[in-house]
Amino acid sequence: MSIEVTRDVFRLAEAFTISRGSRTEAKVLTVRVSRDGVTGWGECVPYARYDETLESVEAEIKSLPEGVTRADLAGILPAGAARNAVDCALWDLEAKQVGCRVWELAGLAAPKTEVTAYTLSLGEPEAMEASARKHAHRPLLKIKLGTPDDMPRLEAVRRGAPGSRIIVDANEGWSAKVYSELAPHLVRLGVSLVEQPLPAGDDDALIGMDRPVPVCADESCHDRASLPGLKGKYDVVNIKLDKTGGLTEALALRTAALAEGYKVMVGCMVGSSLAMAPAVLVAQGALVTDLDGPLLLAEDRDNALHYDEAGVHPSTAALWG
Repeated sequence: MSIEVTRDVFRLAEAFTISRGSRTEAKVLTVRVSRDGVTGWGECVPYARYDETLESVEAEIKSLPEGVTRADLAGILPAGAARNAVDCALWDLEAKQVGCRVWELAGLAAPKTEVTAYTLSLGEPEAMEASARKHAHRPLLKIKLGTPDDMPRLEAVRRGAPGSRIIVDANEGWSAKVYSELAPHLVRLGVSLVEQPLPAGDDDALIGMDRPVPVCADESCHDRASLPGLKGKYDVVNIKLDKTGGLTEALALRTAALAEGYKVMVGCMVGSSLAMAPAVLVAQGALVTDLDGPLLLAEDRDNALHYDEAGVHPSTAALWG
């Protein structure tokens, strides 16, 4: 068996800004695993927030022993981008070798189309209102916030998209004081979910705090080992394959989180349709699906995922799985 890693860059349709900075392109690693003339592939997005770089993740992947299996991966690589790309590539390889779809291999029901959020970048209120108005036809908008001065932005987006369901992502950018002051206004403006309002290391402040809007753990939740630390703080967990280390752990985390009474959100980094395809399987029946990465790109993979007014459709076998 051979493992090949390549770097790919996808231009974004416009600059994408969160509280930690801006970008104009998505830099990803593509992994191809080949055995007996059959090749499976997967994609990951190394994320600086988790001390990952293209170089470090590529080195992790290249360190894997020949003939590595999905069962081996969790004992060799930590949860993160490197394991994600290889895990998803091995799922794809196995499905192609057996001649069925990944959802069948995993014992899942046939996937259906899921309504997905569309993300509005952090910006000045006027720009965010204009963006909200442009995308007001979408049923679910996600707003990137995370500054002490977010109230005008919230008001502006609601003016621009009065009929859309709204979720908010603070990307760890608020303090407990800012969050508690904003919380009643989130209710007033019809926000249905807030992601990671406080830094992951300071989220104990959420214990005992009023949560009039469901609070979702993103940076605080990576895999099943994260769950004990979320009790009393969060209502929802955001499952991202680049955090869990692939589809295998993502499915296990979903099962465990639901069993412990959490709702599930399935999110993504900014990547191509190849990265979203396995996540669509995890998103089936989720409270929130946030797999809009390809909608933010100016270019995508061949056989890209199909998006329409119904949401994100499952991948064809020509793309993945």
